[in-house]
Amino acid sequence: MTRRPRLDPEIFNLPVEKMRAGYYSDKYFVRAREILLADRHRPRVTMQVFGKQHAFLGGIDEAIAILKLCSDDWSALEVHALYDGDEVEPWETVMVIEGPYDAFANLETLYLGVLSRRTRVGTNTRRVVEAAAPKQVMFFPARHDHWLVQTGDGYAAHIAGAIGVSTDAQASWWGSEGLGTVPHALIAAYGGDTVLATRKFAEFIGPEIRVVTLVDFENDCVRTSLEVARALDGRLYGVRLDTSEMLVDRSVLPQMGRFRPTGVNPQLVWNVRRALDAEGFAEVRIIASGGFTVEKIEMFEREGVPVDAYGVGSSLFQGRFDFTADVVRTDDRPVAKVGREYRPNPRLELVR
Repeated sequence: MTRRPRLDPEIFNLPVEKMRAGYYSDKYFVRAREILLADRHRPRVTMQVFGKQHAFLGGIDEAIAILKLCSDDWSALEVHALYDGDEVEPWETVMVIEGPYDAFANLETLYLGVLSRRTRVGTNTRRVVEAAAPKQVMFFPARHDHWLVQTGDGYAAHIAGAIGVSTDAQASWWGSEGLGTVPHALIAAYGGDTVLATRKFAEFIGPEIRVVTLVDFENDCVRTSLEVARALDGRLYGVRLDTSEMLVDRSVLPQMGRFRPTGVNPQLVWNVRRALDAEGFAEVRIIASGGFTVEKIEMFEREGVPVDAYGVGSSLFQGRFDFTADVVRTDDRPVAKVGREYRPNPRLELVR
C-alpha cells in the first residue's frame, strides 16, 4: 500500500524531447550513453541516489516524472523511492533505479537537480514553519529567483507546511492560487496614500479576499495602521510590517537604546499591537516580513512577540542540499565506488 498518490507526471510540463536528447544534461552522461549504444553493451544497473545532509525531501515526484517520460523505456525500469516531505538523514538512500543503464544514463543531471533544488526550498520552509508554529508562514521569495522555478518551489513549500504562496504558478500543482497584500507600488500609484490605496483595494477586489495592507510606506507603522483600520471599518484583516533593515520606524525612535531598532523588531510589533488594541481593533492581525530567518523567528517566538503570521522570502533559498547518484551494482554484481557501497533502505516504496 502506497501512502498517497504521487503527482501526475504531466503536471510538470517537461520539455521531454530536449531532455531525452541530453540538452540539459552534463555532457559526459550523454557521451557515456552514446558509447554504450554504439558498443551494444546493455548492463542492468542499480543506481542509488542519496543526499549528504539532514533534510526534508523535495522533488521526488518530479524526478520520477523525468524517468517516466524521458527514459527510453519506463517499463524496463524498476524504481523505489521515498515521498516528497519525508525527513531524511545524511547518506540515506532516497531513490533506487534498476534497469538497463542506457535507458536513463542521460537523465542523471536532471533528477539530481530537481531533488537538490526542491529539497533546499522544502527544508528551509519546514524549518521556518516549525520555528513559527502554531503561527502561519507565507512563502514570499518569488522575486528572488528565476520565474521558471516557481511551480516546483511553491509545491515544495506547500508540502513543507507553508499556508500561502504569492503567485498562481507556485500554487498550481495543488490547484490553488497566490495570496497577496496591498503592495507598496499601489500605494505609490495613489500618491503615497496608504489609506486610499487600501480602500481602493477593498473596493475593487472581491469580498472573499482578505484585505492585508503594508503600513510602512511612510515609516510610521503605528499611525498608518490606525488610519487604515479606522477607514476600513471592520473590513481590514491585517497589517503587514515590512520596515527596511536600514530604517528605524518613527514609533521606535523614543525607545531606542536597549535593542536593535532597525527593521521589523519586537518593539515595533508591540507598538502596533498595543495601538490597535487600544482603539478597539484587536481583531486586526499583524503579519511580519522583511529579513526573517529561522533564527529571527525563533527569537520572536521566545520573546512572545504578538505576530500572527510571518512572510519569509530570500532566506528560503539559502544553503546546499546536494544529491549524488552512483551505480552500485551491475548485472547483480557489486561494483560501487569505494565509500559509496549499496545502502538498502526499507522505507523506499515501489513506484507504479
